Amino acid sequence: MRRFRERPILLAVASVMLLCSFQSATSLAQDITAPAERTRMLADDLKGTTRYQLAPNEDTIPNDKYGDDIRLGKKIFTETYTYGRRYAGNGLSCANCHLDAGRQPHASPMWAAYGMYPAYLEKNDRNNSLEERIQQCFQFSLNGFAPALDAPELRALVSYMHFLAKGVPIGVEMPGRGYPQVLKTGSDPSPTRGGDIYKAKCASCHGANGAGKKKEGGGYTWPPLWGMDAYNKGAGMASNNLLAGFIKANMPPGQGWSLTDQEALDVAAHINLQIRPFDPRKGLLKGLFD
Repeated sequence: MRRFRERPILLAVASVMLLCSFQSATSLAQDITAPAERTRMLADDLKGTTRYQLAPNEDTIPNDKYGDDIRLGKKIFTETYTYGRRYAGNGLSCANCHLDAGRQPHASPMWAAYGMYPAYLEKNDRNNSLEERIQQCFQFSLNGFAPALDAPELRALVSYMHFLAKGVPIGVEMPGRGYPQVLKTGSDPSPTRGGDIYKAKCASCHGANGAGKKKEGGGYTWPPLWGMDAYNKGAGMASNNLLAGFIKANMPPGQGWSLTDQEALDVAAHINLQIRPFDPRKGLLKGLFD
């Protein structure tokens, strides 16, 4: 009788061990799959085999008031310091972060963003419209003021994004959206190592002091990465992980994907350690000591 009573116990123990083994194998498979998928994406991008959305030709912009807003929207996007100056607080433009006038994959292209709003944002812990998201860009990346929801600048920017997203299905995650996620490497980002990388690969364009290179007529040929004319501490780029993704895919110019994940994280940590305007949500005194 004792042998029969022990058998169910042994079966239960064996079942638990089998389940644990299965879960461990599943977890391991997931850990392996994520880097493998990222490696495939990276390889496809380098080989030019990934099929990204192509923005429509500007010759197709209609000659009506909608077309007028599209054309104005592009001017605001690429020369924010001129056409959006009443709301911008620095010399940057939208195109400094959203490359190729908002069309480049893995540089947060507008054709991939337009159809994904409204969307939840952790920054304010609620659902946001596209217009509200643009307001945040003016507040944080441009260190300025949020345009009113009925401002002509905001209407023009939304029209330009709508035009770029022509043919893109609503609510579909498109390849090349946002910035790529840089995976944890097992080593903390090092501003010291990042400083060495910056000197070797970034300073020739952005300057040893991170002040960028101004161009005649306003704006920058190469934007400042820190200092009082750079994005403030509330901007998305002030996150090391997000900035590392941008750097990984797009920097140095023409050499995207050339840095390792660790190098991208290190240089992002170095950049974000430097002085920049405070986060306006925290107020002047608290922001100064943040």
